Amino acid sequence: MARLRIPVLAAFFLAFASAATAQQFQIIRAEYGYGDRWVDVTPRLRELARENERFRVSNEIFGVDPVEGRVKSLRIYVRGPRGENRTFEFPERSTVDGSQFTGWREGNWDAIGGGFPGGGQYQIVRAEYGAGNRRVDVTRRLRELARADRTFRAGNDALEVDPAPGRVKTLRIHARGPRGSTRTFDYREGDIVDGSQFSDWNGGGFNPGWPRPGDNTGELNIISATYGARNRTVDVTRRLRSLVRDGRLDLTVNNSTFDDDPAPGTRKTLLVTYSLGGRQRQETIGEGERLRIP
Repeated sequence: MARLRIPVLAAFFLAFASAATAQQFQIIRAEYGYGDRWVDVTPRLRELARENERFRVSNEIFGVDPVEGRVKSLRIYVRGPRGENRTFEFPERSTVDGSQFTGWREGNWDAIGGGFPGGGQYQIVRAEYGAGNRRVDVTRRLRELARADRTFRAGNDALEVDPAPGRVKTLRIHARGPRGSTRTFDYREGDIVDGSQFSDWNGGGFNPGWPRPGDNTGELNIISATYGARNRTVDVTRRLRSLVRDGRLDLTVNNSTFDDDPAPGTRKTLLVTYSLGGRQRQETIGEGERLRIP
């Protein structure tokens, strides 16, 4: 009998040690997607962790489908017992078992990127906000938030624009990785954006232009815009920003475009100040005329 106790005790301690080690993985961040289209789902994962020990990966449970028609994956980035970084990947429809992560049911694991997976090595090159084909360039506004070192919630208030009223919008950050690879980070309206995974977030010195094929003009930024006649004008800066498509502006100047008539019975003009390719410019366009930039 004595001989049998040793293997039994050894097996017990081995199982205990394995269980203890399995729960020493601390969650840092989670994302859901495919290829180069990933959405930060860390806040949602925390909610799921507090509700259940297990759940099945799906679009429905995360409330988003980053790439329609593709089998997506949930990636959970963790830190191990010796400080090493590791990634757990769960394909769509597979089951996530939270028992291997520390603080799972409490949801008190580190939700800040902690520099992982890029160690703060992802450099922002451009950001846009919107839904469908109604998207605006918000690189300049993101730079302001970055310089303030703010963790903010993606939405109309923080980004100071609503390009698609009534629709759930997404903040899309285009970034360049440590080996020159490009990657897209998507944050749905209401998601928390934490800049710790991006290099020089606090300095806001990231590249202000995302390269497009055949486009060497740089980033279009609407600095200010007014519409009206004489002393009867309205500020239409936000409206113009919401009409920027793929770094270009093409519209007819009239009351319908701006949903306002600040000077009834008088021919109005649009005065717009913008920067393009690092140069600031100004244009005046009369009512009924067409504005094209660039």
